[in-house]
Amino acid sequence: MSPRVPLLDLKAQYAAIRADIDVAMARVIESQHFILGPEVEALEREIADYSGAKHAIGVSSGTDAILIALMALGVGAGDEVLTSPQTFVATATCIARIGAKATFVDIDPQTFNIDASRLERAITTKTKAIVPIHLFGQMCDMRAIMTVADKNGIPVIEDAAQAIGAERDGRRAGSIGALGCLSFFPSKNLGAFGDAGMVLSNDDALAARVRLLRNQGQKPKYFSQLVGGNFRLDALQAAILRAKLPHLDGWTRARQLNASTYRRLFAAVGFNADAVVLNPKTPIVLPREVPGSRHIYNQFVLRANRRDALLTYLATVGIGSEVYYPQPMHLQDCFTGWGYRVGDYPEAERASMESLAIPIYPELTPSMQEVVVSQIASFAARQS
Repeated sequence: MSPRVPLLDLKAQYAAIRADIDVAMARVIESQHFILGPEVEALEREIADYSGAKHAIGVSSGTDAILIALMALGVGAGDEVLTSPQTFVATATCIARIGAKATFVDIDPQTFNIDASRLERAITTKTKAIVPIHLFGQMCDMRAIMTVADKNGIPVIEDAAQAIGAERDGRRAGSIGALGCLSFFPSKNLGAFGDAGMVLSNDDALAARVRLLRNQGQKPKYFSQLVGGNFRLDALQAAILRAKLPHLDGWTRARQLNASTYRRLFAAVGFNADAVVLNPKTPIVLPREVPGSRHIYNQFVLRANRRDALLTYLATVGIGSEVYYPQPMHLQDCFTGWGYRVGDYPEAERASMESLAIPIYPELTPSMQEVVVSQIASFAARQS
């Protein structure tokens, strides 16, 4: 029987850095300073430096990072926000929570990211922000997006929840728009031991506004200048992230190596690594990497014929896989009031029926990858 290969193995990561984590947590416990404070401030400096941004503001989650970014820009009831329908639901729910409407723009089928060539046509007089999502660890075409945004005077919020350290055109994810949002959910490349997030900015005034909003709008304490919220980052999470951050580039290199290994292994069993369209002769399409960019592979997402059957098959042979995402945002029940229908964004809808993530985490071994590829090849052979 083939060995089991999980989609993600956080225990393997923890085993390698347990001593560093223990020291970091003990430092906070000894200080008895658990909310914001020196650990959070130190992490903010380190993440700002790592991401190439002037400011980094620690917040309670990646979702709250998006929400507070929208609040900081003054987006509200009656406004429209351009974004991708191919994302985790939090991107769109944050827009809904402040009373605005998401105006979706279909994706580029090669990268799963928002198609920048479609952006300008979607702008109306109600458009108050653009939220591109750097999906799966690869950046959107920010040069094209910023050209459209600057031409029309619309601020950009980068949803970089899956893309810390990703690069394109010499810039890192989250450092280009007016604001950038990071998530440190445990499954992310840099994951906390719970929820945590960060807002990036190069704008002094916006950064100050975010800092105010994350702590009930107070300055000084008990005197609220704005209606904010409790979006504060825990010191324990900050300390854990500080212990992990020095390892991040090594983990990224391991993910990139695993991606290269997958391409070699798939080619060895007869799959065309350069294929871009599914058909009976090409049952698997591998993820595309934009030349010259730094893809950090938060996920390694295939397109597959008979995707749901493959998902079920892999589960039966002990291989973890996951659909990112099974339903695009415009078809979610919670957004029916926005009036979208099946067929409005065909590329996102097609991706929801074809995409499947397979294991890519740093501790994955070549022999484990061989098992994954051989089982996918076995499934494809049975379907032919």
